[in-house]
Amino acid sequence: MRQILALSFLALVAFFGNPALAQQGTGAPPGGGQPGVGQSEIRLGMSADFSASARALSIELYRGAMAYLIPLNKAGGVNGRRVEITAYDDKYQPDLAIQNTLRLMKDDVFALFSYVGTPTMIRTLPLLRMRQAEHFLLFFPFTGADANRIPPYDKFTFNLRASYDQETAGLVDHFVALHRTRIAVFYQADAYGRAGWAGVRKALAKHGREIAGEATYRRGSPFDQSYDPQVAIMERLQPEAVICVGTSPACAGFVRDMRDRVVDCPIATISFVGADIVLKLLSDAERNSNKDYTSQLVSSQVVPSYQEDSLPVVHEYREAMDRYRDAIMPPDSLIYPEGKTPETEYAPLPYSFVSFEGYLNAKMFVAILQRMGANPRRSELAQAAMTTGDFDLGLRQPLSFGGPTDRRQALDKVYYAVIRGGQLMPLHDGEWEAWVKR
Repeated sequence: MRQILALSFLALVAFFGNPALAQQGTGAPPGGGQPGVGQSEIRLGMSADFSASARALSIELYRGAMAYLIPLNKAGGVNGRRVEITAYDDKYQPDLAIQNTLRLMKDDVFALFSYVGTPTMIRTLPLLRMRQAEHFLLFFPFTGADANRIPPYDKFTFNLRASYDQETAGLVDHFVALHRTRIAVFYQADAYGRAGWAGVRKALAKHGREIAGEATYRRGSPFDQSYDPQVAIMERLQPEAVICVGTSPACAGFVRDMRDRVVDCPIATISFVGADIVLKLLSDAERNSNKDYTSQLVSSQVVPSYQEDSLPVVHEYREAMDRYRDAIMPPDSLIYPEGKTPETEYAPLPYSFVSFEGYLNAKMFVAILQRMGANPRRSELAQAAMTTGDFDLGLRQPLSFGGPTDRRQALDKVYYAVIRGGQLMPLHDGEWEAWVKR
């Protein structure tokens, strides 16, 4: 853990060797106002992968947040100030995430917001600790890793979503209840993958079981590469279920090659994989091959399905995504750093679990801001979050921070989805029995 959380040599040089960055110690913004707050705006800072292997997750998370913020700003913002996101591309690379974070701190943003990924987030956590006198906090990162949920970094972050331990425990518990106890793991060979792998191991240990076997892949691996070596491991293992902890291109490629080799057990993905993106990749592959790549797939999610029409916030989200479809896209300069080409052009999803999470992230953050009055101070942001009390975002369940346990994670519930009729649909508790091992 110490090695994972240590700043790289490059980042240390950037931090200590650059006086413009190393001497940002007072938190005093240009013009003498409050940090991150101008006369007409409140600025949030986001570092995420907008142009490499996890770009779809980052773009959709950004789009969801902007779908909430654009109508908010049109209506006057928060106490007359727009809420804006300054986003930088880290290409899912930890060193770039560190550089982006230092840049955002130099920009004097009000808070860091919706970072994407475990390996990038955990390398930026030491910066929050080193700069704690300036009260920088990270709100709602798109990761379920434990690094920001346990000391010493828990007090610098707030989470909306459930953890990877909770997601993997739910999947393991359901599979074991179906008599599928030989569970293997396909995972990304880095801190994110190991976090999910560890969650599966802990969950299986509670049932007196061990991981049946594992296969890994290198971060950044694309959909169109061959995953036959990993599938060959699964063929030898003959698992009764596989849990995937990776990115959408790699996990979709693995599922494709598993089915091509007729390895037919259920395959589960966790939320970071991006089930909607996996569905799109596999559906396109099905049309080209006339094979079935989307059966026996289940995904764990940390927000409800955007198909759940009974939830008020689902209506809000879908209406905003429809109305602001083009306006919520990140700037071309961010997602096409080498220029836009037919090969790199990104096709946005109408709706997705990821953009819905981004929408909820923005809505929750604004709810905290609205408690801070006409002159919000970064030094008071943590206290405002910790004293929100129970708050319903339209999910028909209370969210809260603080309390007797000093709670910094608003949601604990894990949801599930399966593909039916070419769409991701909710999988409810009574519907798992169809996959029982006979």
